[in-house]
Amino acid sequence: MSAPRRRLVVTALAVLTAALVWLIADPLLGHRLQIADGEQTLHIGAAPVASVALLASLSAWELLATLERFTAHRARAIWTWAASVVLAVSFLPFIGDGMDGGTRSALALMHLAVAAVLIPGLAGRGPGTRSNDSDVTGARR
Repeated sequence: MSAPRRRLVVTALAVLTAALVWLIADPLLGHRLQIADGEQTLHIGAAPVASVALLASLSAWELLATLERFTAHRARAIWTWAASVVLAVSFLPFIGDGMDGGTRSALALMHLAVAAVLIPGLAGRGPGTRSNDSDVTGARR
């Protein structure tokens, strides 16, 4: 499978994974995911969950493609580090008030599930894909 096709599949799986966590938490377990912001309460439905997962996936893919274009040797290592930092930063909103423990847990699980699909899926090499790495002399392997 070509790298773009594999990355498209990984993107779709990341979106489906986030939607699956929402499906289990909200309709199946009956815990309505919501965030209180002063007087307003934001209800988190399937469409926003899928949209945010898609946006995160496409952004991650674009960053990796850009790094591969401009950094010959360490694109995957740099991208994996950046993705890990973004994952860690994505947990900062869970520190504050405005959501109950169930919502906090479900959202944290969504972040981890999407990262568990994206990080190895986008950066990894599947069978039959070529390496972009170069040896010490700069020649392509």
